[in-house]
Order: sequence, then C-alpha cells, then structure tokens
Amino acid sequence: MYDELTEIDIQKMKEEIDYRTRVLRPKLIEDVQTARGFGDLSENFEYKCAKRDKNRNDSRIRYLERMIRTAKVISAKAEEGAVGLFDTVVILPEPTGKPQTIRLVTTLRQDALKGLISKESPVGKAVLGRRAGDRVTVDLGEGRSYSLTIVSIEKGTDDASLDINGY
Repeated sequence: MYDELTEIDIQKMKEEIDYRTRVLRPKLIEDVQTARGFGDLSENFEYKCAKRDKNRNDSRIRYLERMIRTAKVISAKAEEGAVGLFDTVVILPEPTGKPQTIRLVTTLRQDALKGLISKESPVGKAVLGRRAGDRVTVDLGEGRSYSLTIVSIEKGTDDASLDINGY
C-alpha cells in the first residue's frame, strides 16, 4: 500500500523529520535523563511523561520515514476546466441544498473542518476530473449514496501553504 503524495508533501515530511531528529530528540532525551534523577522510577510521573513524549517523537519519525519510503509521487496538474488536485470547488449537495466550498488535497493534508478534502475521500473521488455543471454521485459504501452538483472550479496550485497532518 502506498499514498499518492506530491513533491512538496515529501519535502515537508523530510523537513519535519530533520527538525524532530536534530532539535526535538536531543531535548526529549535530556528531559528523560533529568526526570530520571527525580527519584523512584515506579512513582516518577515526570519520568513517565518525558519517556512518553520521547517515544511519540520517535514513532512520528518512523511514520514519516515509512510514508516517504512507500509514497508514489504524483503531479498536481489536471486537465483545463476539470477538477484537479489543490483546486477549490463549490459543490451543491442535493440532501442539504446549501453550497459548500472544498479544496481537493492529498491525504496527508486533509482537514474536513477547514474544507480540505482528500482526493481519496468519497467526495474527492466523485469530483476529481469532473467539470463545472456536472452532477455526480458520491458513493458512501454499503449501498448508500447521494448526488451533488459541481457549481464552480477555481484552479489552485500546491503552494506549500498547507501543513501536513500530525496524528
């Protein structure tokens, strides 16, 4: 299994790995050593917290390295007039009848609360490659679906302004 990511996604992950390895890891190791000196480790809350933070950092580094190793690099270019990656799209879901503005992004940058929708999500799959005025069906699985209309498309670029997700 791999994730389809852009060159900028890969670069942002490398920058985060570099920061976590060179800056954060030494500080966290020092915190663990300092907390170790506070006494009995079985009852030392500071030690447990410092150790947890260090392990989370190491886990995040491993996660990012695995993502880079298994990523398939894709281009954000799309056909003119069709919905592509990083485009801002106004959709009109039929169940609500209220227009919504979304931006199609890679899975690493998705944030539905901010309108950043993954191209792998049901809505993302439904609108990707379609044109303004198209009526599409969003498949939710298990026989459930709904329709929406693409009202407008504003072409976008991968300008590196969107942060990658933490976990």
